[in-house]
Amino acid sequence: MTEPPEVPILDTARLRLRPITEDDAPGLHEAYGNAEAMRFWDGLPSRDLAETVLRIRRSLEVSPHWHATFAVEQRASGRFVGAVNYHERRPLYHRLVLGWLIVPNYWRQDLTLEAVSALLRHCFQALDTHRIEAEIDPANVASRGLAERLGFQREGLMRDRLWVESKPSSCLMYALLRPEWGDAGHPNG
Repeated sequence: MTEPPEVPILDTARLRLRPITEDDAPGLHEAYGNAEAMRFWDGLPSRDLAETVLRIRRSLEVSPHWHATFAVEQRASGRFVGAVNYHERRPLYHRLVLGWLIVPNYWRQDLTLEAVSALLRHCFQALDTHRIEAEIDPANVASRGLAERLGFQREGLMRDRLWVESKPSSCLMYALLRPEWGDAGHPNG
Protein backbone atom coordinates (compact mmCIF):
# COMPACT_ATOMS: atom_id res chain seq x y z
CA MET A 1 0.00 0.00 0.00
CA THR A 2 1.23 3.49 -0.77
CA GLU A 3 1.57 6.24 1.78
CA PRO A 4 -1.81 7.45 3.06
CA PRO A 5 -3.00 10.66 1.43
CA GLU A 6 -2.55 13.78 3.49
CA VAL A 7 -5.72 15.32 4.88
CA PRO A 8 -5.22 18.89 3.66
CA ILE A 9 -6.75 22.24 4.51
CA LEU A 10 -9.21 23.30 1.82
CA ASP A 11 -10.26 26.96 1.59
CA THR A 12 -13.34 28.34 -0.15
CA ALA A 13 -14.72 31.88 -0.32
CA ARG A 14 -16.37 31.58 3.11
CA LEU A 15 -15.13 28.33 4.60
CA ARG A 16 -12.08 26.41 5.69
CA LEU A 17 -12.15 22.61 5.69
CA ARG A 18 -9.44 21.11 7.87
CA PRO A 19 -8.78 17.77 9.55
CA ILE A 20 -11.18 17.32 12.44
CA THR A 21 -9.76 17.09 15.98
CA GLU A 22 -11.17 16.19 19.38
CA ASP A 23 -11.23 19.94 20.12
CA ASP A 24 -14.08 20.19 17.58
CA ALA A 25 -16.37 18.07 19.77
CA PRO A 26 -18.40 20.97 21.25
CA GLY A 27 -19.18 22.36 17.80
CA LEU A 28 -19.85 18.95 16.27
CA HIS A 29 -22.08 18.05 19.20
CA GLU A 30 -24.42 20.87 18.11
CA ALA A 31 -25.21 18.59 15.16
CA TYR A 32 -24.48 15.09 16.54
CA GLY A 33 -26.49 15.82 19.68
CA ASN A 34 -29.44 17.29 17.76
CA ALA A 35 -32.23 14.83 16.90
CA GLU A 36 -33.44 16.97 13.98
CA ALA A 37 -29.95 17.17 12.44
CA MET A 38 -29.39 13.43 12.89
CA ARG A 39 -32.80 12.13 11.80
CA PHE A 40 -31.51 11.00 8.39
CA TRP A 41 -28.21 9.54 9.59
CA ASP A 42 -27.51 5.86 10.07
CA GLY A 43 -26.94 6.38 13.79
CA LEU A 44 -28.68 7.87 16.77
CA PRO A 45 -27.81 11.34 18.09
CA SER A 46 -24.98 11.49 20.62
CA ARG A 47 -26.32 11.32 24.18
CA ASP A 48 -23.66 13.72 25.44
CA LEU A 49 -20.42 15.47 24.53
CA ALA A 50 -18.36 12.44 25.59
CA GLU A 51 -20.10 10.30 22.97
CA THR A 52 -19.34 12.91 20.29
CA VAL A 53 -15.66 12.82 21.36
CA LEU A 54 -15.71 9.02 20.94
CA ARG A 55 -17.16 9.37 17.44
CA ILE A 56 -14.36 11.76 16.51
CA ARG A 57 -11.75 9.40 17.98
CA ARG A 58 -13.14 6.48 15.96
CA SER A 59 -12.96 8.61 12.81
CA LEU A 60 -9.35 9.59 13.53
CA GLU A 61 -8.33 5.94 14.04
CA VAL A 62 -9.05 5.13 10.38
CA SER A 63 -6.32 5.74 7.82
CA PRO A 64 -6.99 8.51 5.27
CA HIS A 65 -6.57 5.76 2.68
CA TRP A 66 -10.15 4.79 3.56
CA HIS A 67 -11.75 7.66 5.47
CA ALA A 68 -11.19 11.30 6.44
CA THR A 69 -13.41 13.80 8.24
CA PHE A 70 -13.01 17.53 7.73
CA ALA A 71 -14.21 20.15 10.20
CA VAL A 72 -15.99 22.95 8.35
CA GLU A 73 -15.49 26.39 9.85
CA GLN A 74 -16.21 29.94 8.77
CA ARG A 75 -12.99 31.54 7.56
CA ALA A 76 -13.80 34.98 8.95
CA SER A 77 -14.77 33.90 12.47
CA GLY A 78 -13.27 30.42 12.84
CA ARG A 79 -16.70 29.26 14.02
CA PHE A 80 -17.39 25.52 13.57
CA VAL A 81 -20.38 25.02 11.25
CA GLY A 82 -20.28 21.32 10.36
CA ALA A 83 -18.34 18.39 9.00
CA VAL A 84 -17.88 16.60 5.68
CA ASN A 85 -16.13 13.34 5.01
CA TYR A 86 -15.21 10.69 2.54
CA HIS A 87 -15.48 7.08 3.59
CA GLU A 88 -15.57 3.60 2.09
CA ARG A 89 -12.76 4.74 -0.21
CA ARG A 90 -11.62 2.04 -2.62
CA PRO A 91 -8.47 3.31 -4.37
CA LEU A 92 -8.27 0.21 -6.59
CA TYR A 93 -11.70 1.06 -8.03
CA HIS A 94 -11.26 4.87 -7.86
CA ARG A 95 -14.44 5.10 -5.79
CA LEU A 96 -15.58 6.55 -2.45
CA VAL A 97 -18.66 7.78 -0.59
CA LEU A 98 -19.24 11.32 0.72
CA GLY A 99 -21.13 12.44 3.81
CA TRP A 100 -22.06 15.87 5.16
CA LEU A 101 -23.62 17.38 8.27
CA ILE A 102 -24.12 21.06 9.06
CA VAL A 103 -25.04 22.50 12.47
CA PRO A 104 -28.74 23.50 12.32
CA ASN A 105 -28.02 27.19 13.07
CA TYR A 106 -26.19 27.32 9.70
CA TRP A 107 -28.77 25.56 7.52
CA ARG A 108 -30.10 27.25 4.38
CA GLN A 109 -26.98 29.35 3.75
CA ASP A 110 -25.48 27.17 0.99
CA LEU A 111 -22.57 26.30 3.28
CA THR A 112 -23.02 22.59 2.58
CA LEU A 113 -22.90 23.26 -1.17
CA GLU A 114 -19.67 25.22 -0.74
CA ALA A 115 -18.06 22.65 1.55
CA VAL A 116 -19.02 19.60 -0.51
CA SER A 117 -17.87 21.33 -3.73
CA ALA A 118 -14.42 21.77 -2.18
CA LEU A 119 -14.35 18.16 -1.02
CA LEU A 120 -15.41 16.94 -4.48
CA ARG A 121 -12.52 18.85 -6.04
CA HIS A 122 -10.09 17.28 -3.56
CA CYS A 123 -11.45 13.76 -4.10
CA PHE A 124 -11.45 13.96 -7.89
CA GLN A 125 -8.04 15.59 -8.17
CA ALA A 126 -5.84 14.65 -5.22
CA LEU A 127 -7.35 11.22 -4.53
CA ASP A 128 -7.70 10.23 -8.21
CA THR A 129 -11.35 9.30 -7.75
CA HIS A 130 -13.57 8.48 -10.72
CA ARG A 131 -16.88 7.73 -8.94
CA ILE A 132 -18.22 9.51 -5.85
CA GLU A 133 -21.33 8.17 -4.18
CA ALA A 134 -23.83 9.57 -1.70
CA GLU A 135 -26.29 7.35 0.15
CA ILE A 136 -29.30 9.50 1.03
CA ASP A 137 -32.44 8.72 3.02
CA PRO A 138 -35.39 8.99 0.61
CA ALA A 139 -37.12 11.46 2.96
CA ASN A 140 -34.09 13.78 3.10
CA VAL A 141 -35.28 16.28 0.50
CA ALA A 142 -32.54 18.82 1.33
CA SER A 143 -29.66 16.36 0.77
CA ARG A 144 -31.27 14.97 -2.38
CA GLY A 145 -31.55 18.53 -3.72
CA LEU A 146 -27.93 19.29 -2.80
CA ALA A 147 -26.68 16.15 -4.54
CA GLU A 148 -28.63 17.05 -7.67
CA ARG A 149 -27.34 20.66 -7.63
CA LEU A 150 -23.82 19.25 -7.54
CA GLY A 151 -24.49 17.06 -10.58
CA PHE A 152 -25.03 13.72 -8.84
CA GLN A 153 -27.35 11.32 -10.66
CA ARG A 154 -29.93 9.29 -8.79
CA GLU A 155 -29.25 5.63 -9.55
CA GLY A 156 -31.93 3.90 -7.51
CA LEU A 157 -33.23 2.70 -4.19
CA MET A 158 -30.97 0.44 -2.15
CA ARG A 159 -33.40 -1.59 -0.08
CA ASP A 160 -32.44 -2.27 3.54
CA ARG A 161 -28.87 -1.02 2.89
CA LEU A 162 -28.40 0.45 6.38
CA TRP A 163 -29.25 -0.66 9.90
CA VAL A 164 -30.72 2.11 12.06
CA GLU A 165 -32.15 1.69 15.56
CA SER A 166 -32.09 -2.11 15.21
CA LYS A 167 -34.11 -1.97 11.97
CA PRO A 168 -33.20 -2.11 8.29
CA SER A 169 -33.31 1.20 6.44
CA SER A 170 -33.29 1.91 2.72
CA CYS A 171 -31.41 4.71 0.99
CA LEU A 172 -31.17 6.27 -2.43
CA MET A 173 -27.88 5.85 -4.26
CA TYR A 174 -26.58 8.98 -5.94
CA ALA A 175 -23.32 9.04 -7.89
CA LEU A 176 -21.18 11.60 -9.66
CA LEU A 177 -18.54 10.56 -12.19
CA ARG A 178 -15.48 12.66 -12.79
CA PRO A 179 -16.40 13.51 -16.44
CA GLU A 180 -19.89 14.58 -15.28
CA TRP A 181 -18.41 16.80 -12.61
CA GLY A 182 -16.57 18.78 -15.24
CA ASP A 183 -19.71 18.86 -17.42
CA ALA A 184 -21.77 20.12 -14.46
CA GLY A 185 -19.73 23.32 -14.33
CA HIS A 186 -17.40 22.32 -11.49
CA PRO A 187 -14.04 22.92 -13.15
CA ASN A 188 -11.19 20.51 -12.70
CA GLY A 189 -8.84 23.36 -11.80
